[in-house]
Amino acid sequence: MPHLDFEIAGAVETGCIDSLVVAGWTGRDRSLVQRHIAELVAIGVNPPAMVPCFYRLGANLLTHAATIDVARIHSSGEVEVVLVSLAGGLHVAVGSDHTDRKVEGYGVTVAKQMCPKPISRGLWSFDEVEGHWDDLILRSWVTHDGARELYQEGPVAQVLSARDLMKRYLGRPGILPVGTVMYCGTLTVNGGIHGGERFEIELEDPRLERKLTHAYLARGLNMIDEMG
Repeated sequence: MPHLDFEIAGAVETGCIDSLVVAGWTGRDRSLVQRHIAELVAIGVNPPAMVPCFYRLGANLLTHAATIDVARIHSSGEVEVVLVSLAGGLHVAVGSDHTDRKVEGYGVTVAKQMCPKPISRGLWSFDEVEGHWDDLILRSWVTHDGARELYQEGPVAQVLSARDLMKRYLGRPGILPVGTVMYCGTLTVNGGIHGGERFEIELEDPRLERKLTHAYLARGLNMIDEMG
């Protein structure tokens, strides 16, 4: 099981993570969910049979690394609130569900399993933000060919609440088991879905005037079997 060192209120806590869950199609506004589905259908991804849905992935994909290696150049990130259940309680991080968009047309779970899942080192206690959850703001930036652009921005209120997602996943009200990490879903993008060489993610808490951030480079590997 992977061990990750997180920073919580100035202290370091090592988490032993044995379960990674990525929630998909989690928008509260069904019209926005349909818009996101349409974005993916436009690049060849089959629509889900039901929403929301939960993808189980290898926990070894989680990483704090500043550089990740991906196959080809067809992958892209997307900013998400992440729930991290540790021995000391439930916490909140910001992460990127980096996904291979070409393989996504074949199978969403396979596409998600192909890419590392960046996550911030910093965490907040869930109890500190639950009371103003809908005030939290997600943002991401992508740099492509040297040009940096705002890729996503919007309130966490656009996706189902943490309590609702945990209830749907567990089948009852409750908190994720210790050692479980859940990516809670993303926002629509500005323009079309596309990747780049650098991705930056941010979760802002305007009420407590603080931010969780992470940035990483996506290094495309040469695919020898696809070269002429």
